[in-house]
Amino acid sequence: MNEQTKIIVLDDDPTGSQTVHGCLLLTRWDVETLRAALLDAAPLFFLLTNTRGMDARRAAAVTREVCRHLKTALAALRDEGSPINPLLVSRSDSTLRGHYPVETDVIAEELGPFDAHFLVPAFFEGGRYTRDSVHYLIVDGRPVPTHETEFARDSVFGYSTSYLPAYVEEKTQGRIVAGEVERFLLDEVRGDVLPRLLQLQGNRCCVVDSERQSDLDHFAAEVKRAAAEGKRFLFRSAASLLTALAALPPQAVAAEAMANYVRGGRAGAVVVGSHVRKSTLQLEQLLKEPDVVPIEVDVARITTGGANLLHDIEQETARAHRAEKTTVIFTSRTELTFPDTESRLAFGEQVSAFLMEVVRNLPADLGFLISKGGITSNDVLSSGLALRSARVLGQILAGCSVVRCPADHPRFPDMPVVIFPGNVGDERALATVLRRLRPLR
Repeated sequence: MNEQTKIIVLDDDPTGSQTVHGCLLLTRWDVETLRAALLDAAPLFFLLTNTRGMDARRAAAVTREVCRHLKTALAALRDEGSPINPLLVSRSDSTLRGHYPVETDVIAEELGPFDAHFLVPAFFEGGRYTRDSVHYLIVDGRPVPTHETEFARDSVFGYSTSYLPAYVEEKTQGRIVAGEVERFLLDEVRGDVLPRLLQLQGNRCCVVDSERQSDLDHFAAEVKRAAAEGKRFLFRSAASLLTALAALPPQAVAAEAMANYVRGGRAGAVVVGSHVRKSTLQLEQLLKEPDVVPIEVDVARITTGGANLLHDIEQETARAHRAEKTTVIFTSRTELTFPDTESRLAFGEQVSAFLMEVVRNLPADLGFLISKGGITSNDVLSSGLALRSARVLGQILAGCSVVRCPADHPRFPDMPVVIFPGNVGDERALATVLRRLRPLR
């Protein structure tokens, strides 16, 4: 039997599709939904686990459930004579925030054994690359090691080093020491790396340099050759590796033409949950745009007066929409303090649940929706819009995907939704996306 290769991405928030198009995003992972995705014509699909918004224990449980259902679906297809060769990717944040090694450990336990797992955090559209095993972020035009950025100070996923072998040692608490990590440096990535790939075994931890897309394109081709010879690899990566593995043609609709999908040319809404500095700067620029109505959500009121606050926001949104203006609904920018990580995550879930009530009650004839922030976007798709799956139309801006609600959606049929990660784009990026969806009149 000839096996068809399918790239299966377990995405810890829904922004990993930011460099591809034509593929499915799944917010459910029952066996029948997985079966349909495995048989879909696209070479890859995404499972939106949202584990970055969970604690480590829940993240492990969700990942295990996904893997077990996936194993069942794959076994059934093999028994039916339609075997699938899965190429598994644990997609996470390009600034190294996420549940590593929790998720890769569970995937290896359930779907292994693997000969190696690779850390490939480069995301070129977002200004992230890796050289000499150090991961960098372009800030104000200059490369900065990621451990010197705000992302490394994350209260849940913080870290002290951007030298990836040492990062692995830190995150595995010494289970994998830095000296045991295989380093694939630029010269090797750009050369004949196949013999080295074929020698890997025992789920060896590897870190991969890459400065431009062509580096990963070449590396991915070598990986596929090794896989064709029987090697089994697992990847912990950002989005740029997916571009290389999928090798898709250009998207059907240009980024500048995405307004073609807006329903009736009508005004839309923007929901901003992300609190990283870049998101706040982008929000400030967006609010300077014409025909925009700002609606601030005072998160401190959610626990004490949520019902009244929700009613007020619904009324403001409806008025603005009748006036053909786009509402920008954003959480208050002040960062609250919490006694521990669990409390912070629990409050974040409470805020997100409130925002999803706002989304569910947006005007039914809304033209489009822009969701700013990874966890916010996951909740918009899975809870606010209650989508089982959605197909990626393409990117409206580098790193920002557009998906569309299905034609039979009970409230928002065919509505385009922009998934806008928190840490992507320049200060004008949100305003640029709005102008592409609703050109100035």
